[in-house]
Amino acid sequence: MTTFEPLGTKDLLRIGDLAAHEVHQLLASAAALKADPSQGAGALAGRSVCMLFEKPSLRTRTSFEVGIFRLGGQAIVLDHQSSPIGERESIADCARNFERWCHAIVARVMRHSTVEALAAAARIPVINALCDRHHPCQALADFQTLLERGFDLRHDRLAWIGDGNNVCHSLMEMASILGCGMTVITPEGLEPDPAIRAQCIARAMRTGARLDVTNDPAAVRGAFAVYADAWVSMGQEGAGAAEKKARFARYQVNRALMAAAGPDARFMHCLPAHRGEEVTDDVMDSPASVVFDQAENRMHAQNALLCHLLQPAPALATR
Repeated sequence: MTTFEPLGTKDLLRIGDLAAHEVHQLLASAAALKADPSQGAGALAGRSVCMLFEKPSLRTRTSFEVGIFRLGGQAIVLDHQSSPIGERESIADCARNFERWCHAIVARVMRHSTVEALAAAARIPVINALCDRHHPCQALADFQTLLERGFDLRHDRLAWIGDGNNVCHSLMEMASILGCGMTVITPEGLEPDPAIRAQCIARAMRTGARLDVTNDPAAVRGAFAVYADAWVSMGQEGAGAAEKKARFARYQVNRALMAAAGPDARFMHCLPAHRGEEVTDDVMDSPASVVFDQAENRMHAQNALLCHLLQPAPALATR
């Protein structure tokens, strides 16, 4: 079994928690585990991971459960869609219970403050599996996919088109840490969070990353990959959704936009995709699409993260 170096952070709440060498380690381990799953065999033997879900999940739940099984561990899934974490008892009390039975917590939640509170109270690692501000596991899988396809961190550029949301934030953090190029293209008023953008720009000044934010869809030109996401995020459907969608009409990823990006541009999406809205079928199902590679790589990237976060093996908390 491969030896996985421990990370400098107890938790992964956002990509910005990681140093550049740790991101490279995680991406290298994800590639190694994908090439030879036996390298992770037994890495979580005798250990349990508690998984908390305040939001519906297809890729996150399946990729984590199957991945934990492959590593020899046990996944315990708790559905909190009808009972948000902290409603029946405090988030801190929940964390102090979980640390007596489990070796890590994976949380897919509504608010970033929830994973922050879990991490502050628990003595075991907490992994943010999605919140309103960040999606670090997705970004790790996305960059694994880009590198598999030949993405050059020194010269190539990723173009994000759509809402400046949680996935966009995590990709910006990855780009700023790795020193590569990223262009964020959004409708006016839907740009990434200013504080996160400022942090990424400050980091980019040290790493040489090239980060641009614009409202012009023509900025996809020359991008290695064009990345789209839902125009209305999960849980935000309802009042105002139709008006918001109307603002995205010229930001749809269709054949013409992909042609503008270039003949070799790849298409990326974190899924689920709303076909006919942010992307057309002829792009989604084209040879340029790598969306299912991204989905597969969620498991490999998350397994790498678990292997590194749980080294050395954390002891269960005791009285």
